[in-house]
Amino acid sequence: MAQKINFILNNVELSVESATGKTLLDFIRKDAKLTGTKEGCCREGDCGACTVLIGEIINDELHYKSVNSCLYPIGKVNGKHVVTIEGINSDELTPVQHAYTEENASQCGFCTPGFIISTTGYLLKNDKPNIDSAINAVAGNVCRCTGYVSIKRALNDIVEEMKLYDNSDNVITELISKKYIPEYFSTIKERLKRLEIIELKESNKTLIVGGGTDLYVQREDDLKNEDLVFVSADAAEKIYKEGNSIFITGSTTFQELAHSDVIKELIPNIEEVNKLIASLPIRNSATIAGNIVNASPIADMTIILLTLNTALHLNDNRTVPLREFFLGYKTLAKSETEIIEKIEIQIPEGKTLFNFEKVSKRTHLDIASVNSAFIISLEDKKIVSCGLSIGGVAPIPLFLKETSAYLEGKDLDTETIKGALKIIDKEISPISDVRGSAEYKRLLAKQMFKSHFIKLFPDKISVEDL
Repeated sequence: MAQKINFILNNVELSVESATGKTLLDFIRKDAKLTGTKEGCCREGDCGACTVLIGEIINDELHYKSVNSCLYPIGKVNGKHVVTIEGINSDELTPVQHAYTEENASQCGFCTPGFIISTTGYLLKNDKPNIDSAINAVAGNVCRCTGYVSIKRALNDIVEEMKLYDNSDNVITELISKKYIPEYFSTIKERLKRLEIIELKESNKTLIVGGGTDLYVQREDDLKNEDLVFVSADAAEKIYKEGNSIFITGSTTFQELAHSDVIKELIPNIEEVNKLIASLPIRNSATIAGNIVNASPIADMTIILLTLNTALHLNDNRTVPLREFFLGYKTLAKSETEIIEKIEIQIPEGKTLFNFEKVSKRTHLDIASVNSAFIISLEDKKIVSCGLSIGGVAPIPLFLKETSAYLEGKDLDTETIKGALKIIDKEISPISDVRGSAEYKRLLAKQMFKSHFIKLFPDKISVEDL
């Protein structure tokens, strides 16, 4: 059933009738005939050629983020601003386009629109750019013929040029004045406020979707003609403290989680951990609840949450501990109609230390062969509490209950660690697949466990000791 979706595409206000499951990429290329946005990786969100910007008003401020339009259902742009490469073009090259040209950062040009969009989106999000974060912003964009040295030079030129400007309080105004974006961007906020937003209708067959970043890789052909409804929540209510708990709304994205001050109090290095998980456009769309219900045995965010005392609040007022949620491979302790509304984390008592390890064929933006998270609290030299989880070594994301219980109350020393390694060996049951043999994964799990202690306690535990 087609539904009415109102949004702004570049500088044009549109009202379209469409199945909400249709991908934004298909609308942009086939319906709007804007072919600067490309498809290059079989719609897996792995190349960045389809990157666009999504603008929306949050707390009365206009915010933009980059997303992969090949994995982004058109229903999610209802009431928002979509920017393609055509939407930032003008009669002259923008400073971003000029830098890429001057540094010969484009050859065949197929990937270039995605790089330009990602770079422009980065400037819209950062009034104090630096080269490291600029590179991270385009990490989801792949170039197969130019190489990345010239692209890095272009990014460095852009960053250095931006440093020369006195950044105003309004980034959009600043970028318009320097011709990074067209003048019409100054009108978007008010136009979005005036835009009629028609609530999407539900039926008995409606599928409720979070980010869809993995769902569309698996089932795009099934979803493109379907009516979907999308979970959402006000930004101010997505992550908050209440009593001795942290609550995370199910629709919270990976990127929102990583930038939350509340989460940083618990996991100070969450931003760096987040960069290991996926590219920025994926992190801007993928949701925490989606990562959990997808039930991948190597789901990075789920592995992290398993180390904590985490509970899932479902929409029928039922609560399930995360450690009891996975019954078997892709089998969950919930019905088809139940969704995760909130994730609750009990804040650990005392000072805790956290570490995350991941081994994959590529360091970044890849699926893990094995991943592991560990949280620990000490009093003097004694382990008061801890939580250890490992992915890729069982049919489900695995919390090592017996190993964690063994460690609690023990002294922090090499003998304790060696004793725990024997228990780990019994708790895991890896299989051989394309990401490695069972023996390799078993070895990785043990090495990661050692690495947790070596990194967290370099003055107490050394490589030589283990």
